[in-house]
Amino acid sequence: MTSADQVLPPTDQQTPTAALLQAPEAQALELAIGDMHLLLEQHGYVIAVYSSGIRPEHERRLHSIRSVLESDRIALVKVDLPPLGVAVLVRQLRQLSICDFSPGVVASAARLLSHYIYAGALLNSVARLDRVPVSLKSHAKSWVPGSQFAVLAGPEPQLVKVGPAAEPLAGPEFGTHLLLAKGNLQSDWVQETLAPAWKVQALHDTAVPADSPRWWGTGKLVEFTAYLPDLSVLYQLVSSVRREKCHWCAMELIGDRCAFCSAPLAPPENRTASGGVLHHGADASAGP
Repeated sequence: MTSADQVLPPTDQQTPTAALLQAPEAQALELAIGDMHLLLEQHGYVIAVYSSGIRPEHERRLHSIRSVLESDRIALVKVDLPPLGVAVLVRQLRQLSICDFSPGVVASAARLLSHYIYAGALLNSVARLDRVPVSLKSHAKSWVPGSQFAVLAGPEPQLVKVGPAAEPLAGPEFGTHLLLAKGNLQSDWVQETLAPAWKVQALHDTAVPADSPRWWGTGKLVEFTAYLPDLSVLYQLVSSVRREKCHWCAMELIGDRCAFCSAPLAPPENRTASGGVLHHGADASAGP
């Protein structure tokens, strides 16, 4: 992880914690290289997951470390999720890391699992929101005092102005838990309207990640993420996808691109399709 406040508590005693890859201003490059070398010595492989909204100098730091170590055992996985969504995804990968999956499968599972994470926020303004398409009409409405907007960043972007006649955000068609980070925006809309509409099975509270105001364009927000909570379902989902071997670095993977070296599958006819779709009542009996 690239931020300490995105390391969510483990779901059980078996789920490992995450290592922190600090920003350049917080740690000298030599120390960062030493820490990464130690992680490789202890665990064999490192999967570094970070948001596409990370500061450019922090991302350059990650690539510099991998380049200096000349290691093919470091996967840099950039995902288009807001900070709370990244935190949830990393915890899911931590859960999967104790299963019988190879490092290459766990790393490439990030792209698959991102499609099952519904990450959004309730905002007081979308005037500075540049990561989700916003119409001119919505921009104009954001200047009206008291306006609130429900925004979903993924898996498909959505934006609605919150009000009595507003349609709720389209949510997951499978059982989820909802992680809620209450910021400076005073509202119970997520708990009282969104959670029942999405039929979430449980609601959990956490703190707002430090990077969230910059990602969403405002500090007055309530960030939320719906996700698959059960390891058995995550295991079944990843197991259902055909595994391939990277022709470049020989790492095992799922999907159409290696998470460790970024090489696409070759030849094209061997590329695999995405995983199956989960629905309400999906069988969660298959486990590691």
